Amino acid sequence: MAERFISERNLKFLLYGVFDAESLTRHPYFEQYDRKMFDMVLKAATELAEGLLQPNCQEMDRNPPELAGDQVKVHPSVRAMMKEFGMGGWIGATVPEGMGGEQLPHLVADNCYFIFAAANYSACAYAVLSAGVIHLLESFGSKELIDIYVPKILSGEWQGTMALTEPEAGSSLADITTMAEPADEGYYKIQGQKILISAGDHDAVENVVHLMLAKIKGAPPGVKGISLFVVPKKRIDKDRKLVPNDVVTSGIFHKLGYRGCPIVQLSMGDKNDCRGYLVGEPHNGLKYMFQMMNEERIAVGMGATAIASAAYYASLDYCKKRRQGRKVSEKDPARPQIPIIEHADVKRMLLFQRAVIEGSLSLLMQCSKYVDLQKVSSGVEKEQYNLLLEILTPVAKTYPSEMGILSISQGLQCFGGSGYCDDYPLEQYYRDARIHPIHEGTTGIQGIDLLGRKVLMKNGKALKLYVEEVQQTIASANDIPELKPYAEALEKALERLQNVTKHLLEVASRESAEMFLADATLYLEFFAVISIAWQWLLQGIYVQKGLKNNPTDSEADFLQGKFYTLRFFFAYELPKIKGLEERLRNTDGLTVEMEPDHFSD
Repeated sequence: MAERFISERNLKFLLYGVFDAESLTRHPYFEQYDRKMFDMVLKAATELAEGLLQPNCQEMDRNPPELAGDQVKVHPSVRAMMKEFGMGGWIGATVPEGMGGEQLPHLVADNCYFIFAAANYSACAYAVLSAGVIHLLESFGSKELIDIYVPKILSGEWQGTMALTEPEAGSSLADITTMAEPADEGYYKIQGQKILISAGDHDAVENVVHLMLAKIKGAPPGVKGISLFVVPKKRIDKDRKLVPNDVVTSGIFHKLGYRGCPIVQLSMGDKNDCRGYLVGEPHNGLKYMFQMMNEERIAVGMGATAIASAAYYASLDYCKKRRQGRKVSEKDPARPQIPIIEHADVKRMLLFQRAVIEGSLSLLMQCSKYVDLQKVSSGVEKEQYNLLLEILTPVAKTYPSEMGILSISQGLQCFGGSGYCDDYPLEQYYRDARIHPIHEGTTGIQGIDLLGRKVLMKNGKALKLYVEEVQQTIASANDIPELKPYAEALEKALERLQNVTKHLLEVASRESAEMFLADATLYLEFFAVISIAWQWLLQGIYVQKGLKNNPTDSEADFLQGKFYTLRFFFAYELPKIKGLEERLRNTDGLTVEMEPDHFSD
């Protein structure tokens, strides 16, 4: 039997209770689905995860990809996974039926990816990257590009990737040097290098298709000169055969974790024969790529939550079985030892993990529903969902990424010394999770994005809509006696957020941008803790409804556990914003004024 890595009960509590996935089927775009079909999809995802993904998770970690010549060799199971991802419709889960996809709501499809990532994060990454490429081509690609590339990527025969980073231009995309020169035949000749490209080359597919940022010769400087190209490892020649496209894998990175999916360095145009095909209009590449990047940021948050979920259930199982010590009030050494889950501090660590994981998953599902509602709405309503998604994306990427590491660390602590050894999976989960605060934009970049862009966008409209969403939950919770204290606590926290934001905007009006954004990462943390408290209060409403509805003993235990976890978050985590508020109000410029030379020995 596969080890447990998710809670099906929690997933369905959120999916059908808190976020009412069935309501989406009232829209014509999703009317072909119902709850029974959603359940079938989730069951199929779980069976694939238990049958193929999880059994190979440790194997893929211990036998990482290798570069042999100019070809990356991955674990043999990846070929079977890509085939299943394609045949099962998982790569095209949210793709419109007219393009060969399943047209599932993101609310359901993203939970399938959650299941896959909890079973084997490295395996899931292959499918998620391909899905992002398809959506970008669907949005901005020509019919010719769609016809050539989408069916093959959908089927799992070809891999899709995003190729942004360069040796001297990591997060600073304005400084990329990869060049594109127009040719007379309708393509561009590409020259340059890309690094840290996930799934950038492997032998589990017959071709790898890169969505690559480059600058057309003579383009404007900076980000205004960036264009987007399809650059396949192999191109189709006039005889409809695949031939090399002068894309060479020049290196492979050896990683701390996430080892089952290769990250490579690519060299394009060494023989002056690398062809790229323009996506959309010239010089709009960064705008196009940000669609995929924002999707991937939410996917990163989902992956981080999933790995933390697998770690939590491993540590929970261990704590129930491991017997050590006695109650602190028990003085008789002859008494039998007790399961460590009976110790208060162990329960604290388990509660912390559950608070982080289930709070994060709720926020991510909130974002998924906004994506779906944006898709089926128009006008002002569509804009509102878009703005809510914009302001929550850096939060949904960062909180699960940063706190997921701390959550897994607490799981390791539950295991004691055993958790530090590879006899148990926690040490791998800890390594796998460490990438998440880095890729698709570091935590520092997410903080600048939130405070420097999203809070300011459209004269603060996104923030105003967010506050209104939280206030609606507070108002509903105020009508439930058991939740009133927590509703009041969140209301005060929301006021703190508004006041701190006002203070920082005043700083922006009189100080430099550097001073304004110096503690943007702390502002993001402040904002995120409040957002997770919102999600716990939202869950609390459905917990109390469930408890008043004569639940079975098993269901009552689950709901009571939920309520204890809500109480834990409000008692242990939400108070942390007070220290953050104090720091954010102190604009002394300490980190701005500190000179690099002061770090000398």
